[in-house]
Amino acid sequence: MTTATGRSAGTGADEKPEHSADRTRRFGPGTPLRAAAGFALAAIVLFAVAPLVLGDFRLNLLAKYLCLAIVAVGIGLAWGRGGMLALGQGVFFGLGGYAMAMHLKLADAGPGNLPDFMQLYGQIDKLPWWWEPFANPVFALAATVLLPVFVAFLLGSLVFRRRVRGAYFAILSQALAAALAIYLIGEQGTTGGTNGLTDIQGFFGFRLDDPLNQRAVYFIIAACLLLMLALVRQLMHSRYGELLVAVRDAEERVRFLGYDPANVKLVAYMVAAGMAGLAGALFVPAVGIISPALIGVVPSIEFVIGVALGGRATLIGPVLGAIAVAWAKTTLSEQFPAAWTYLQGLLFVIFLAFLPNGLASVAGLVRRRRPAPADRKAAQPKSVPLTAETGGAGQ
Repeated sequence: MTTATGRSAGTGADEKPEHSADRTRRFGPGTPLRAAAGFALAAIVLFAVAPLVLGDFRLNLLAKYLCLAIVAVGIGLAWGRGGMLALGQGVFFGLGGYAMAMHLKLADAGPGNLPDFMQLYGQIDKLPWWWEPFANPVFALAATVLLPVFVAFLLGSLVFRRRVRGAYFAILSQALAAALAIYLIGEQGTTGGTNGLTDIQGFFGFRLDDPLNQRAVYFIIAACLLLMLALVRQLMHSRYGELLVAVRDAEERVRFLGYDPANVKLVAYMVAAGMAGLAGALFVPAVGIISPALIGVVPSIEFVIGVALGGRATLIGPVLGAIAVAWAKTTLSEQFPAAWTYLQGLLFVIFLAFLPNGLASVAGLVRRRRPAPADRKAAQPKSVPLTAETGGAGQ
């Protein structure tokens, strides 16, 4: 039985349809449900689809790209949210990578033996004192993250408290990357020189030439990337994240409110450094090498280019940009080795000119171009009931 209004009596007569604003609050961009769905989709792609679709070689390449994406996530926090153009993340990537590689080289050599390159290059009879702690796996694992964080603390405390920012901070961080690369090249007998630490065969007792172990390394890297994304998202949506954006946009006003902008920026810089160190440590078993060529000025700039192309102010943008740049470098540099650097610069200029917010902004642009549901409904012609007055009856 129905009432005069056409609604069923007693069942849902008082229920109201969910308003579009309510759905937006629940499922809109940045909401917990949307974030959970995004993380679930990423987990399915990384843990289920990619291992089934890709072969061992391509999966190992993807593992390398994901390591670079971890660095990009940290840069997105420091640069996109904090306004700190960190052009020296190669330093922290290298510190984490060398810390891991030193332990793995000692493990490959066995107790009491020297790594092979020391006997070849340096004619060294005794292990240097600063190598000895890295024989301990716990110390080495902790050093991959804590050593970059400590260096970032020292540099950040010096720079931010003196209110060095903008281009001066970028140049200083890039100079640090160049200095570290030059030092590693000069100490050939103890660091491997230009070649770096190569021919790493094991990873905590597992042989890296086994495809199953390589897949296990990939899964570890993918899990770490998701964890870092979750950490950065939590920071972005916390009170600290709001304060970091405020420091980026109006540092003096934040200082007048009683906060210390130096401490706010220092935390983000240290988090980004720790992520870069973790990425470097994971890069070593994935690729089997760490060298000055991977941590100097050029790699540091490539990290930033990837973040800019993907969208530095978003969570997923740096990941997309880092993977895209790494894939393009692997693909295009093989076909156009002499022109790759120019192509990379051209892509950077094109994106800054026509898509300043990066790849992550494409979905937003498409959404804005589509009319809203209310607009589409208003645009539809209203149906007019046929009555005797309108000529619908009797004609």
